[in-house]
This record gives sequence, C-alpha cells and structure tokens, in this order.
Amino acid sequence: MAKVTQVGPGRKTTGTIDGITYVTRNGVTYARSAPIMPASAYNTPAAKQRQAIFKMVQMHLKFHHRTIRQTFTSKGNGSPLNRYYSVNGKALTLALQTLAEQYVAGEDVTIDDVEQAICDYAKEHPKSIKIASKSGYNEVFLTGEWPSTITLNAQIGDSTIIIIVAENGTTTTINADGTTTVSSNSNNSSDSGNSGGSSTGGNASGPSAEG
Repeated sequence: MAKVTQVGPGRKTTGTIDGITYVTRNGVTYARSAPIMPASAYNTPAAKQRQAIFKMVQMHLKFHHRTIRQTFTSKGNGSPLNRYYSVNGKALTLALQTLAEQYVAGEDVTIDDVEQAICDYAKEHPKSIKIASKSGYNEVFLTGEWPSTITLNAQIGDSTIIIIVAENGTTTTINADGTTTVSSNSNNSSDSGNSGGSSTGGNASGPSAEG
C-alpha cells in the first residue's frame, strides 16, 4: 500500500473513493486499489442464495418497520432497523436458508413465505430472534407468529409499554426472474408510498429497509 500524507484539507480518511481504499493505522493513512471481484464470484449457487436471503431480509424488515422503530433502541448513528438486523442477522439467515434454496431453484417467494419461515424457526428456537430491545425495558423474543401486541416491561419499576403491531398492508413478492413486485392488499396506506402493481429489479441498497 502507498502511504498518504494528506487526504482532503488537512484530514486523514478511511473508506473507498473512486476505486481507492484508504486505511488509517497508528495515525498514518495508506491507500490501495480496491479489490475487484470477478463476475463469476456472484453467480455461484452459494452467492445466489446469499443474495436471495438478503432480499428476503429486506422484505421482512420493510414489513415490520413500523413496529421495530418502536421496540428497538438504536446504537450510535444507526437506526432501530439496523439494530434489529445486527442482533438477529444470524438467526434470520438460518431461518431463510431453505427458502433461499427454493428461490434459487426458480420459485417465487412472497412475504407470507418469508414470515412463515421466520415464525417456524422461532418456534424451534424461541430465544434466537428479538422483537424488542428497548433501552430500560426487558427484551422480548419471537416464539412463533408475530404477536398482535408487544408488551415491554421496565427493568426497574412498574412501567409498562404496550406496542400495537400495525403492519403496512402490502404484499411483496420476489419473482423467479429477480424482480420484486409490491402490491396493495388492503386500504391501509404504506409508509413507503408504494401502490399496487409496482415492480422493480435488482438488489436492495443496504442492510436496512426503512420506508
């Protein structure tokens, strides 16, 4: 790596800019070319399954974002959804593995399929998926289907918060051709502003799906 004496107006930096990765070690900034992965690396069965799981996790986060925003305390600059994913990512991956294999094999996957797989996993592993981790309150775990209400009990004192679970009233499907279709299935409005019949292709942009 090349040593960098200064990046920008008198500041050192980290991250990747225009294909160059900057790393600061012991107060010194170094630069190197960012690695370029061959296209074939994204076309293996394992890579396709990882991509499918990522898409399904996005569907799950989007479906429950109203509730998660109320039941999780964010850390640092992250959001409640980022926190939810950080504590549940491993369990969600395991829960969705079989469904990802079916998707890679050419089957469509709906949000109902995703939710059922997660609920089934939670029944077998009732201490694996947290649905509430709010500062000052006891944690709550998913033990089956998402409940209609989530009760948060204070760690100290008698304070109780009851969260009414209100989802966004849309159905999301990952189609076998890789596109995602979002359609309205009720008169409820979605925070994301999606309406019936919209369809988009490609991967989601990040680990959280705030609408």
